[in-house]
Amino acid sequence: MKPMMRLTLGFEGEVDQIAVERAIAEFRAARPVLIENGTQAALAVAVEGLGPDLCASLDPVAGGRARLVLPAARLRRMGLDRSGPGTLALPSLDAGRIEMLALKADGRVDAPVRGSAPVDADALELARLALVLPAALVIPVLDGIIVDPAILRVASAAIRGYRQVRVRNLGIVGRAPVPLEGAPGTEFVVFRGGEGLRDQVAILVGRPDLSQPVAVRLHSACLTGDLFGSLKCDCGDQLRRTVAWMGQNGGGVLLYLDQEGRGNGIANKIRAYKLQSRGYDTYEADEALGFELDGRRFDFAAEMLRQLGVTRVRVLTNNPEKAAALRRAGLDVVSEHRIAGRSTPENVRYLAAKRDRAGHAIDFEAPVARAPDRDQEPPPAAGAQSAPAAL
Repeated sequence: MKPMMRLTLGFEGEVDQIAVERAIAEFRAARPVLIENGTQAALAVAVEGLGPDLCASLDPVAGGRARLVLPAARLRRMGLDRSGPGTLALPSLDAGRIEMLALKADGRVDAPVRGSAPVDADALELARLALVLPAALVIPVLDGIIVDPAILRVASAAIRGYRQVRVRNLGIVGRAPVPLEGAPGTEFVVFRGGEGLRDQVAILVGRPDLSQPVAVRLHSACLTGDLFGSLKCDCGDQLRRTVAWMGQNGGGVLLYLDQEGRGNGIANKIRAYKLQSRGYDTYEADEALGFELDGRRFDFAAEMLRQLGVTRVRVLTNNPEKAAALRRAGLDVVSEHRIAGRSTPENVRYLAAKRDRAGHAIDFEAPVARAPDRDQEPPPAAGAQSAPAAL
């Protein structure tokens, strides 16, 4: 008989990281994950995909012990003074009630809100990493309960340390010249790492002198503005004006970061746009969905710059937090410079909110008088069926 052989792939040191990456996929698919924190364990499911059928299958397991975990922003929007997440008891898993509490724009608290446990915060972090709405169903697992081995297990500590691990493991996976209009001497450098499982891109415009402070812009991806020319924001203008300016002024580095919707993801960004069409400003809409002012992190952006040999920067931004984040990460921020986009009737409420709520350096006054009190929605096409309401 041949001796048994053990197959090992050299991933022993990455077991925790692999578990979190798989947990992110499970959350996006609305499948339960078992979060283990020392002697405590709980099943967690993203609320976004929690329909009646799944509630019915989980209700016997919950046994009246389930709780709904909501972030502080969502609770504040519903009238509570909260700086941290809270929980509401779920004696039964009623999909309609959970949707009202977690997703509906006009949702109201209908039961006492209690404090949260560490595992609750872990569930919200998984939701944020998965780019789903930050709300979770949590079911404590008591001693003696046997958990199906098919359910993924992940340690609390691995979830909490995941983002930093991704920064440490950031690396270049490809680079090539890509001539751009107005900046033909441009190179794209692709990094794997940063937030979640996504790739990040550094665009080297021209040949900047790395012995001197380098012009740098941290640009968060904006599908609607960058690609389709949306009038609701100034992102596309800032992107193209940055490249043109760098092409004419000694070059620079533009980091194109996959942090759509201030780190909330494209689906949540479109949900927020829907709320803006009802009169919410951009930050009010995010808060109604459970997000704080800005969910982005820029520590991995600083690491990208370091790997490119850039340590002294002149930051092209209207957002003081970007420059502050690079300073905290150890880069020498020599100066800050503004990059303006167009102000239009469609984006002035957005620009004003960024200026007034988040401290962005945006200098305009007159266009605000033209701003409508809500974004306009196009009329439905003739004969078209209405899509189900997302909120």
